[in-house]
Amino acid sequence: MKVTVILCTYNRSERLRRALQSLESSAVPESVDWQVLVVDNNSQDDTRSVIQGFCARGHDKFRYLFESRQGKSFALNTGIREAGGDILAFVDDDVEVDQFWLARLTSTLQNGLWAGAGGRILPEQGFAPPPWLNKDEKNALAPLALFDLGEEAGELHEAPFGTNMAFRRKMFEKYGGFRVDLGPQPGSEIRNEDTEFGLRLLAAGERFWYEPAAIVYHAMPAERIRQRYFLDWWFDKARADIRQYGVPQDTRWRIAGIPAYLFRRLIRWGTLSVLNFEASSRFTCKTKLWSITGAIVECYQQSHRGD
Repeated sequence: MKVTVILCTYNRSERLRRALQSLESSAVPESVDWQVLVVDNNSQDDTRSVIQGFCARGHDKFRYLFESRQGKSFALNTGIREAGGDILAFVDDDVEVDQFWLARLTSTLQNGLWAGAGGRILPEQGFAPPPWLNKDEKNALAPLALFDLGEEAGELHEAPFGTNMAFRRKMFEKYGGFRVDLGPQPGSEIRNEDTEFGLRLLAAGERFWYEPAAIVYHAMPAERIRQRYFLDWWFDKARADIRQYGVPQDTRWRIAGIPAYLFRRLIRWGTLSVLNFEASSRFTCKTKLWSITGAIVECYQQSHRGD
């Protein structure tokens, strides 16, 4: 079996060094021919020299690619095109992988039953959720790219997250690559490139496996553990959803191309965010408010494109 790990990176050379060190220590069966393909998305720091250092001492285990078009989806699609593996695993530059991550994530994809697999994304050691966050709220930690469905393996009925997922190469040949109108790029943190691809496969009837023993540990930098980061993330997430699914068509009433019910929701959640006195509940209301605002902005832009 041939496996290629695709890691796209941009201006994070120090975090990248840690990620590559963890990958270098991977325990993979001798029967598996594996390689890490690092795609430099036009970094301006010393990313190239960091990667080339691993290439020099890792021989054929590490390979460097350069993609000048800015945007993660461009880098991902370049990696897919250049990868030699039958199975493609994906990881980001701000995680450290468990020693057995790669073997456990990809082992179930050998028999052809499963189109893809996803594992757990846990926070790095010492992380504690901030007190203003309602941890019981579904997807409360999604802005931190954490993904944990428990310790029981089984069929996965949702899209895995991009920093811990793998697919058989045939899936890209059959369904295409990542959408370039989604995914982080200069001036935009709109994401969803990973979940859109996974949902595309699920909608076509493909099946995924959840492997909780395939673990990566995600960095938790201080600048992300702030309310503003969470609010901006939900704003961009709503914009990504509109790009992915289109402007909702389930209403007759529109204002400037925007479904009227979004304004009713805006008023509702805006009012609740002011009247709710419990900190975590109030912040949950604010995330709903920011999300609806993002949807309104994207609906307006989509409805007036080409004007």
